Amino acid sequence: MHLMSYRSLRSFLERLERAGELVRVADPVDPVLEMAALADRAAKQEGPALLFENPRPSAVGDGTPPHGTLAHRRDGSILPVAMNLFGSRRRTAWALSCEDLETPANELRALLHMAPPVSFWDKLMMLPKLGKLAAYMPKHVGDGPVREIVETEPDLRSVPVLTTWPHDGGPFITLPQVVTRDPETGLRNVGMYRLQVLGPRHLAMHWQLHKTATAHFRAYRKRGERMPVAIALGGDPALTYCASAPLPPGIDEYLFAGFLRKEGVPLVKCLTNDLEVPAEADLVIEGFVDPAAPLVREGPFGDHTGYYSLADDYPALEVTCLTRRRDAIYPATVVGPPPMEDLWLGKATERLFLPLLQTVFPEVVDMSFPAEGVFHNLCFVAMKKEFPGHAKKLMHGMWGSGQMANTKTLVVFDDDVDVHDHSQCTWRAFANVDARRDLVVLEGPVDVLDHAAPSFALGAKLGVDATRKWAEEGGREWPEPCVHPPELLARMDALYQRIVPAAPPARRPKIPPPPAASWSPRKGAA
Repeated sequence: MHLMSYRSLRSFLERLERAGELVRVADPVDPVLEMAALADRAAKQEGPALLFENPRPSAVGDGTPPHGTLAHRRDGSILPVAMNLFGSRRRTAWALSCEDLETPANELRALLHMAPPVSFWDKLMMLPKLGKLAAYMPKHVGDGPVREIVETEPDLRSVPVLTTWPHDGGPFITLPQVVTRDPETGLRNVGMYRLQVLGPRHLAMHWQLHKTATAHFRAYRKRGERMPVAIALGGDPALTYCASAPLPPGIDEYLFAGFLRKEGVPLVKCLTNDLEVPAEADLVIEGFVDPAAPLVREGPFGDHTGYYSLADDYPALEVTCLTRRRDAIYPATVVGPPPMEDLWLGKATERLFLPLLQTVFPEVVDMSFPAEGVFHNLCFVAMKKEFPGHAKKLMHGMWGSGQMANTKTLVVFDDDVDVHDHSQCTWRAFANVDARRDLVVLEGPVDVLDHAAPSFALGAKLGVDATRKWAEEGGREWPEPCVHPPELLARMDALYQRIVPAAPPARRPKIPPPPAASWSPRKGAA
């Protein structure tokens, strides 16, 4: 079931409040550390979304980084701050205008089955051409709520940007939609990159090595031109999610948002550059990056890995304009030791991108990114194994597909394993793996935030074949897992509930017996 799209971040919060999923925080809370600490507590308990109605200006510092005093807006107030918006599977589904994350995943799967049998990315490129999606294309409008207030002499201190961890280099914008454009093709990219506030009109742009915005920056530098940048905040939360989605270059994130919303995203042109931004966003920061200017020091930052990413040099943005709604709300998140709110953004990506992965690897049945793997460190995959060495073939193929290239540890199971039951996965992996036979180690690109890699963005990957081993793979006679017949389990479950009425439902691994046809010396275990 699809919900209506949201006309503002405020309308999404109203939906959460009606459902008892929002807590208004009337107490004055400081954007320096205090908000993040409270949101961290809520995220780890899958607690409610938080709306800080009275951000307290920090008493620390003189208005300059790393911890500057907040300047009030011209009307004397400070923007309220919304956090932990995506802090549960239920809220994340609602943010994507659906009741369950499997709904848009199944719709995407059906659309992909309509397309000709071309490559994974080619199918994505075809989506705008499919008639059903014509209504989901971005809509260009002349004006919108995000222009209700225009500041041509912008001061970023009027925005309650958070400092989330004690050793952060300063306040960071953490939930942005960073809009850039390829100067050669004109194609737009919307990414989610942290942005450090360096002063009233300057931001450090954390564009990592493998990101599309970095490629755009290199192109502008080659042309000797200033690079226009726009940073949208808030609006329909589906827009925020799509900025985080690992779409390939050339796929418009706002088109993908339109698919999720079942309605095209209205876009308005910026006032000081020629980019377009969501007309219903809460806040937009416009500016330019000069590729010829010296890089600036950015960081440290308490990152989603749970560790501080170290300070490094990145391009600087000069802010030229700030526009906002009259009732704007500033969205923010805190990342750090898992589980955190970003777990659920990752879970949405896991469910939505599984059908896309299956177009290239139809043997994949399911996948899971455990919270402790902070998305790129660990992936569990269940597959239909069809020939000796199939699991290792799948590993190499997945490491060659888009953002999966950054997956440091890939564990492959048979299709009778529930990859979302991490207890079962641990049991199966430790039981089924022989270190000499079943581990694959190779060198390749890794996430730039991987501090364990011996070189920047380059390190080793580990593949683990946790499937049943066939005779051709050097397997001996392979035992079956212990499982009672389903009809017996149902009777005994009912009896147990009668004699122990307070008992929680039985929690058992999903272990169907192997199909008889595949249980032979040639097509099954030895």
